[in-house]
Amino acid sequence: MALRLLPFRQYDEQDVVNMFALENDLALSSSTDDGVGSNGVFVSISNGDFNQEVITYDGDGYLGKTNYPFVGSDMYPSNPLTVAAAADGEIPLGLTLNQTAKTDENGEKLLYNTTKKEELQAVLPGQSVPIATKGIFTLSAAAYDGAMAVGTGIAISENAGKVTGAAPTDGTAFGTVIGTGSRADTNGGLTDQFGGDYIIVKLG
Repeated sequence: MALRLLPFRQYDEQDVVNMFALENDLALSSSTDDGVGSNGVFVSISNGDFNQEVITYDGDGYLGKTNYPFVGSDMYPSNPLTVAAAADGEIPLGLTLNQTAKTDENGEKLLYNTTKKEELQAVLPGQSVPIATKGIFTLSAAAYDGAMAVGTGIAISENAGKVTGAAPTDGTAFGTVIGTGSRADTNGGLTDQFGGDYIIVKLG
C-alpha cells in the first residue's frame, strides 16, 4: 500500500506547499505499490524554474498514444515544477501528504474515477502533490530505516525519500522523534495495512 503516513497528524494548511508535482517517471503504477510515489516520502525540489510555461502538455504519456496522424490528439496537462525523493545529506522541502498513482488496485486509471482517487488519497501523474513543511506526523515503518528512539533527530537515509536517526545537532537533521510505538498486525482476524512499528516526528 502506498501510504507511509498513519492517520494521526497535526499541521497547519499554511505550512503546506501546493506548487510542485512529483516527477512523472516516479509515479506509482498502482495505488497498491510502495515507492517514491507513496505519501509520507520526503522530497526536495528538482525543477523550480518559474520562467517556463505554467502547464506542459503530453500527448503520449499517461493517456497512452493519442497523437495519431490525421485523427487529432488529446493532450494531458502536467505541472512542470517538480520534486523528487530527497537524497542523503539533503534538507528536504517536506513530505508528501498524498500518493501519486496511475491506477487503482484493479488496474483502472484513476483519471476516470475522481471519487476513488480522493478515497485513495491520491493525485494523478503531473498533478501538484501537497507537501507539508512543518507539523507532527506519524510514519509507518516503510518511511524510515533503522531503530528510532524518542529524542533522536531525523535525517534523510541512504534510501532516498526515507529518514533515519541522527544526532539532533547534526547539520543534516531537520526534525525530532517525539514518540514511538507498534500496532498489532491483525485486528479481529483481518490484516491491518497499518500494522507494525511506527514513529511520531515533529518537523520544523
